[in-house]
Amino acid sequence: MKKTLALMLSLAMAASLLSGCVSSRGESDSADSSSDGTQQTSGGVVNVYNWGEYIDMSVLEDFEAATGIHVNYQMYDSNETMYGKIAGGGADYDVVIPSDYMIARMIEEDMLEPLNFDNIPNFADIDPELKNPEYDPENLYSVPYMWGLMGVIYNKTMVDEADLGSWDLMWNEKYADDIVMIDNSRDAIGIALKRLGYSYNTTDTAQITEAVDTLVQQKPILQGYAMDEIFGKMEGANAAIGTYYYGDYLTMLENNPDLGFYIPEEGTNIYVDAMCILKDAPNKENAEAFINYMCSTEAGLKNCEEIWYSTPLLSVREELDPEVANDPLAYPDSSIMAQCESYAGLPQNILDLYDSEWTRLKSAN
Repeated sequence: MKKTLALMLSLAMAASLLSGCVSSRGESDSADSSSDGTQQTSGGVVNVYNWGEYIDMSVLEDFEAATGIHVNYQMYDSNETMYGKIAGGGADYDVVIPSDYMIARMIEEDMLEPLNFDNIPNFADIDPELKNPEYDPENLYSVPYMWGLMGVIYNKTMVDEADLGSWDLMWNEKYADDIVMIDNSRDAIGIALKRLGYSYNTTDTAQITEAVDTLVQQKPILQGYAMDEIFGKMEGANAAIGTYYYGDYLTMLENNPDLGFYIPEEGTNIYVDAMCILKDAPNKENAEAFINYMCSTEAGLKNCEEIWYSTPLLSVREELDPEVANDPLAYPDSSIMAQCESYAGLPQNILDLYDSEWTRLKSAN
């Protein structure tokens, strides 16, 4: 599984791969499938935009060796960062890996290209439970990459056990200046909604405003807001409490065994991050070859064992260590799933409200 040395090597590899300029785009080449589903091509490039710390970097080398396609790889820290950069026209990419609710928004805004699944035969290995999801009901635009649960991460040496169990821990004044809140609007407002007993997907403007009011009340006791910065804070015991994704918690746990994780009693989010191709991507067939390769057992297993997130690939789960494959928070049973809610797409007026309320929160003293 993931080791500190492996992470250092991965970051070094990322720096090497990032030396290719994303704006240098090549013409896509025709692709043929080999007997194992790997796309055989004659070269070109594919420009990939993915979350930080969300891939085994050696998989990119493997893909390049197998296909002759060079990968220009860049990373972002939130769906909103990715969306803003693409919507603003600041950069060109072929493959992006948004979360469910952002995929729904990008489909609605005609930002994604329908996939040619003839070029993605490994899609057959995707868990049927993850196909035809609410965010892409006809499964025209997306292929699941990873999925998982959000919860509360805490340091067992710094937090009293009696205070665990609820989202309330994130608002507990006892731990002032030791709490790190997630730094994106959908997750943060969603946590506040769930704590109040509301749906993540409510379109009731009063409920959303009430949720942000509680976030304004929380703000004075926070150490700060963070996305990937939470790794250093929790691993280094520089914070006592945070909220993030279970796969990332497992990575943090390896570097700090004092950490714990729980699903709050009010419920939590179950999410899917999926691979998509941007509208009019010039390297579309290379992008489909990349997606297909990510769905191979070899690549899927490497990625799963590196980043600890839950795999959507049935063949990969069969190859995992039984302790991992049977982890109830990595592959939850019906009792845990009953506590979970997926994000759905929201109408434009609610998205606009999220933007204005997030600005209100961030500007509050």
